[in-house]
Amino acid sequence: MQTPRDVLLGAQSAASPIPVCDHYCGVEARMHKSLALQASMAEEFGACPFDVTLDCEDGAPIGGEHEHALMVADLARSSLSQAMTHPGRVQPRVAVRVHPVSHAAFEQDVATIVGTAAEALCHIMIPKLESLAELERAVQWIDRVAASSERAVPLPLHVLIESPAAVHHAFEIAAHRRVQSLSFGLMDFVSAHGGAIPATAMGLDHGLGSGALDQFGHPLVLRAKLEIAAACHAYGKVPSHCVVTEFTDTEKLRAAARKACRALGFTRMWSIHPAQIKPILEAFAPEPGEIEQATRILVAAQQADWAPISDRGVLQDRASYRYFWHVLERAHQTGTALPQDARAFFLLPADSDAAP
Repeated sequence: MQTPRDVLLGAQSAASPIPVCDHYCGVEARMHKSLALQASMAEEFGACPFDVTLDCEDGAPIGGEHEHALMVADLARSSLSQAMTHPGRVQPRVAVRVHPVSHAAFEQDVATIVGTAAEALCHIMIPKLESLAELERAVQWIDRVAASSERAVPLPLHVLIESPAAVHHAFEIAAHRRVQSLSFGLMDFVSAHGGAIPATAMGLDHGLGSGALDQFGHPLVLRAKLEIAAACHAYGKVPSHCVVTEFTDTEKLRAAARKACRALGFTRMWSIHPAQIKPILEAFAPEPGEIEQATRILVAAQQADWAPISDRGVLQDRASYRYFWHVLERAHQTGTALPQDARAFFLLPADSDAAP
């Protein structure tokens, strides 16, 4: 019997189901802790619940870029090697943020990290990208280095949108075949306006009210977020929301993540402190009632061979089936407990045939 994955996504391209949280760390000690936390939570959830992105742009000391890149490459290789020595362990998801394409250390970062650890990387984050021309330059250099390392599958690229010009080109960048995700760089975006946007737009108002000139209330910041989300959804890419710098305020973080997910259409969010990871996962998870509804409708649709059905007096067809499938995918990505009927949708094909 066919599952939603088999029949529903061909009619409409959907964003790749990557983890909803992207955790950044630039200091070696925090990198070790983050990778250990990822391994622990992956064992708990049975899947990798967040990416760990090792940061070269902000993490490397000036003059020490090469040494920092060597350390990052070694950590990425070690993380994969440790997982492979333990049969059944979930493979880690480790990424790297390199220096901008215009920076003198960009090619060195790629040569050092991709050249020696390409197989250990889930993607590369390219910051401060301004144009398609810069993106093409990055793709050519990354692919050249990856080919020399004998990586079989092209590295997915994530792009950090951090300026008004980059927002203007967001749709063109999102349309590029190699781009998997766009992220919003809040603090650089505010700074790029030369003082025209107040510092309050880098933070959060306690009530997340629309009248506050915070990151959810300032019109220019809000417009940039909506443009990025719309560009991603137009081309089946993943829109990733910016950081919340108030990392000690869990309730404020949870409210911001919920608003980014529910009101602005983001399906992923940055973390800059380990304490932010679980609140982000919880905020992006569907409500129990949504999971129950999605399971009920998809099970009935499967039994009807995906023809239209009536559920409690409401018509449901393939358009709504796709929506409810995304609800279950997001629940699965966030480690949310699923009903037994929904869990069956996520069995591997080999296991599915043997399932009762």
